[in-house]
Amino acid sequence: TAKGRRERASFAPAAAQARLRLREWQAARLARTHADLLASPRFGQAAQFFLSDLYGPRDFSGRDEEVERILPMLIKMLPGSALRTIALAVEVDALTEQLDSAMIAELCRAGRIECIDESAYAAAYRSVGCRPEREHQIALIRQTGEALDRVARKPLLSGLLRLMRGPAHLAGLGDLHSFLDCGFNAFRGMGSAREFLDAIDSKERQLLIDLFSGTADPFAA
Repeated sequence: TAKGRRERASFAPAAAQARLRLREWQAARLARTHADLLASPRFGQAAQFFLSDLYGPRDFSGRDEEVERILPMLIKMLPGSALRTIALAVEVDALTEQLDSAMIAELCRAGRIECIDESAYAAAYRSVGCRPEREHQIALIRQTGEALDRVARKPLLSGLLRLMRGPAHLAGLGDLHSFLDCGFNAFRGMGSAREFLDAIDSKERQLLIDLFSGTADPFAA
């Protein structure tokens, strides 16, 4: 499980460092691939949220453990769209941990975990395979964005999140509240998220195709 992989890494500094190296490289790659979205006045905040709060080098275990701990209370307090957003984010994290674990093992085997570059990453990506899982990861990221888009259209949720801020932090639920609050604010100011999600989806799917087909310089686009 994602939780088990993180716990093992926490007891093995070398494993934790390897995970961080891969996550940082992938976050930098995403920032390069989607630089136009990050620079966009309309989409920039949502793009930054995706890179930092949905898929990034930080450890999301605190947020995921909070969900496990208070799920019955969340079901009573939050609308279905917010619950679906949380569930999808946890699923993205679990699948990402699984794929990253396989990538780390392959990069270590190739002796490239300390010097990841585009060539080493592409070779490890093809060697690991897991194409259906990669495609599902992209689909999940889009579904999470669509769920956030629906959340952002609920005006009453803004007041609820504001009222929850203090109690959530006092109850040790700061990571979960921050995720919902940041996502709500990032998507609320964007209008429809379809163009934003289409851009991410198309680029990530094309990169997947190029990586698996062995296209020269797949990261150039």
